[in-house]
Amino acid sequence: MIKVILCDDHALIRRGIRDTLSDAVDIEVVGEAGDYGELRALMRGQTCDVLVLDINLPGRNGLDVLHVMKDEGSPVKVLVVSMYPEDQYAIRSLRAGAYGYVNKGGDPQLIVQAVRTVAQGRKYVTPEIAQMLVESLTAPASENPHDKLSDRELQTLVLIASGKRLSDIAEELKLSPKTVSVYRARVLEKLALQNNAELTVYAIRNGLAGD
Repeated sequence: MIKVILCDDHALIRRGIRDTLSDAVDIEVVGEAGDYGELRALMRGQTCDVLVLDINLPGRNGLDVLHVMKDEGSPVKVLVVSMYPEDQYAIRSLRAGAYGYVNKGGDPQLIVQAVRTVAQGRKYVTPEIAQMLVESLTAPASENPHDKLSDRELQTLVLIASGKRLSDIAEELKLSPKTVSVYRARVLEKLALQNNAELTVYAIRNGLAGD
């Protein structure tokens, strides 16, 4: 039996994924969490084989969680399931240690297939992601300026685009306002933009905003 923990801040989405996985006789959902804090507490007392993880979490986002688990040498296989399009977060997730990436808008049965694949220690990628991986190996340079952003810089961009103030972002990310301001300045410089309004337009045009 494959034991699965779900981590998504939307209860309705967790319920949908749980119902989909519960139809599989070889998969059991043993716990649910809405953010990183809940996930840490849950995993202290509950073992699992696969963590189904959302990217857009309050506080530490999915990429942060991946980095922490990778640094700690966690044996749990992580499957990222997100509304963000594959071309924005799939490769980042895989580089951060995820075993697979599935878009929430796709066929629900793909999640079942992906959980079974990563539970066996194999990577799960869609044909679209496989094509992107090939192109990333053969392309001479990145075509998207935001690909140059670090994971934390990208997170700052997305939060600014969602309308949050720097003080709110600092509180959510458990960082100082000064540190967040530094990330914002780096994002503006790397994207050759001038202000938050331009950052918001950029994020929307490139499919980086919203979940």
